[in-house]
Amino acid sequence: MRRLLPALLACAALSAGAQPQPISTRFNADPSPHYFKTAAGGAFYLYATDDASNSGKYWDSTSWRLFTSPDLSAWVDAGVPLDVGVFKWARPDAKAWAPEAAFRAGKYFFYAPVGGDKIGVAVSARPDGGFVDARTDALVDKARDANAGDEPIDPAVFVDKAGQAYLYFGTRVPKVVKLKADMASLDGPIHNVQIQGLAEHKKTYGEAPFLHERGGLYYFTFSTGWPGQIVYATGTSPLGPFTYRGLVIDYLKISTNHQAILEHDGRSFIFFHDNLLPGGGSHRRSITLAPLEYGADGSIRQIALDPAQVGKR
Repeated sequence: MRRLLPALLACAALSAGAQPQPISTRFNADPSPHYFKTAAGGAFYLYATDDASNSGKYWDSTSWRLFTSPDLSAWVDAGVPLDVGVFKWARPDAKAWAPEAAFRAGKYFFYAPVGGDKIGVAVSARPDGGFVDARTDALVDKARDANAGDEPIDPAVFVDKAGQAYLYFGTRVPKVVKLKADMASLDGPIHNVQIQGLAEHKKTYGEAPFLHERGGLYYFTFSTGWPGQIVYATGTSPLGPFTYRGLVIDYLKISTNHQAILEHDGRSFIFFHDNLLPGGGSHRRSITLAPLEYGADGSIRQIALDPAQVGKR
């Protein structure tokens, strides 16, 4: 617990509605946070879309960025873990959007939305680089796979206690598909994720699906659109259906939002992006984090932000 104290101090002000702090002075977005143990010891790894290398007019970067931390407080820019050139089947100028990572059986897997219509998967013996294509084609391909949706992007991986891995992705209609044990092959058809109660609360699914489990309950968080709130639904199975429960992060003054939840040593943290640096905006975003707290009934408490940061719709 002492190892997490700096992170708790750094994040505590958010519960009072203070200004969130960026993890880096380099523009970055679409967080994929993880705690990995390596030969050098345990550390936090945060994979991100590299907004600093895009045109500033669109999300058109072609590489991803990695940041590391021993304590969730002090972050180091670890450079480029891989770029779209790893995938020989992809166009060299293909867009590198919101990434995901996972660890299994001594290997690190990187799930990469490439070009807006495919998801690739790369593998490495290290979390910080050395990634090579785990296949010779895309893991998910809009042109090949039935029910891949309008945009197979925003991958998120969840592994249940039995070891079954699930891949979530998609805009406008959320998708889920089981992964085989090799973490690089689909295991069955792609299904739509059913979310009940959205219409009654005047909500829609937009993008950024993410699943985590707590106390036997499965929490499905996502963005409602462009701009989007981060909201959540719960269910008793990773495959759903899920029932809408409430708001986690309100509208921000940018056109997108994307969240991920990290649980470590009994604590939960939510990562998201916002306009936090000079010169920032909807195409030059910055990742931040806050403690995630739950009510006695399992509800997620809304993240309190500085009113100056909250957008309108």
